[in-house]
Amino acid sequence: MKKTSRSLFGVLSLLAFAAFAMVPPAQAQDAETLIDSALTGNHRSDANKARDKFRHPKETLLFFGLKPDMTVVEVWPSAGWWTEILAPVLQERGRYYAAWYATQAKGAPDFLKEREKGFDAMIAGSPALYGKVIKTALLAPDYVDIAPKGSADMVLTFRNVHNWAKAGNADAMFRTFYDVLRPGGVLGVKDHRANPDTSFTKQVETGYMTEAWVIETAQKAGFRFANKSDINANPRDTKDHPSGVWTLPPTLSLREKDREKYVAIGESDRMTLKFIKP
Repeated sequence: MKKTSRSLFGVLSLLAFAAFAMVPPAQAQDAETLIDSALTGNHRSDANKARDKFRHPKETLLFFGLKPDMTVVEVWPSAGWWTEILAPVLQERGRYYAAWYATQAKGAPDFLKEREKGFDAMIAGSPALYGKVIKTALLAPDYVDIAPKGSADMVLTFRNVHNWAKAGNADAMFRTFYDVLRPGGVLGVKDHRANPDTSFTKQVETGYMTEAWVIETAQKAGFRFANKSDINANPRDTKDHPSGVWTLPPTLSLREKDREKYVAIGESDRMTLKFIKP
């Protein structure tokens, strides 16, 4: 009986060792380690790294619950600031969809078409980092095939909701995110935060949205509000600037006028909201 037990133990030990040996090296690293590696990588410019103190990428992604084996859709990645972080974290075991603005849509701004060329050049220029990036087109309600429906573990949108509020397609955009997520999937939203009593007209004019409006819009699409964080809060931001949020860095729409004042404020006060698809 003892001999049989020892033999069985030996077999189980060998099976366990074999299973461990088959695990890719990246699987032994957690999300925090991989994010740290991406943040400090030489592929990121000094200018992009300098914005980490305002955007808090590590804390934000960990709050949303990012894991290296997830299927993640980033909404409108623009020049690819977040792509530089997300793509390396997900490249070994996950999947990263870059749901770019649908520049083939009628009336698409020329500046976005030019920015898209820059994004495409970045992706093509570093296949070791971005060779597995899947680029799709998004502009609801007409362009919504951003990933297979029910396949994504996480959808992330950074500073975009105010654009949809102005365009009048926020409901359609949030519904698109709901459709692409699997049950239990996470929608992470980060945007400029208005004072609670700000009218909708003022929100659209200034680019600052109230948390209540964003939460209500997400809930209309079927999402459950899960949590919020002040990771990206900026108490120096008074939210009463001449050109709205674009007065502040990085846009600095007033150029040299009161530049030092707005640089001292830093980037906008931002909400960080987490939603779940039931």
